[in-house]
Amino acid sequence: MRLTFLGTGSAMPVPDRVQTGLLLESGSRSLLVDCGSGVLHRLAGTGVGYEGVSSVLLTHHHLDHVSDLLPLLKARWLAGEEHLEVVGPTGTKALVDGLLDVYDYLDGRVDLSVREVGQNDFSIAGFDVSASETTHSMDCLAYRFSDGDAAGEVVFSGDGEATESLANFADGAAVLAHDCSFPDDVDVANHPTPSRLGEALAGHDYGCVYLTHLYPHTEGRHDSMLDSIGERYGGDVRFARDGLAVEVE
Repeated sequence: MRLTFLGTGSAMPVPDRVQTGLLLESGSRSLLVDCGSGVLHRLAGTGVGYEGVSSVLLTHHHLDHVSDLLPLLKARWLAGEEHLEVVGPTGTKALVDGLLDVYDYLDGRVDLSVREVGQNDFSIAGFDVSASETTHSMDCLAYRFSDGDAAGEVVFSGDGEATESLANFADGAAVLAHDCSFPDDVDVANHPTPSRLGEALAGHDYGCVYLTHLYPHTEGRHDSMLDSIGERYGGDVRFARDGLAVEVE
């Protein structure tokens, strides 16, 4: 399985980080996870392209995770692609219906299917997925992905605080991509700081943890943030960046 970080930024992007989006690939299978602003352009720069992604899985419905969803639909229509599947937590159908009410000329342009999921196991685009709720300002799901290969699994935290339940959900994953929006000196709820993340991960085992959903406040602070996590969690922790591709082993 191959994971590409398309967007590692936040609701306040910086020039080299667009909003949230991840691409999973396994053989001929591909899955887009979240679709924030700028993700469509990043996707166009991959070998898969927006023509090759017919399934999108949403963690939640904040704008920085869904704002390129209709642009993706339009791009696929204009490219002659006929299908798009959108899967996400409760309210995903209302979100998509509402967007198409505004941009009604896009309604019916592709064969669109919408499915809602909760804290359960399901399949999408050939990947087996488990979901777990996160602690955020709206309903949000973390996901654990497997392609049936014993080499390893990928967990994406979505947005939310660092919690013991999420750390347990991700235990043993080859890759954990986790929200780490702010450095320790920012007083914030609904997102983790490095010290809180390190405390939650302590005692757990992950192949590698990648920090993502980075606000501008983290610029120039990466070393101190890694030191803060390292005081509590001794595993391999790195900062994700737009375009970073990871082979899951």
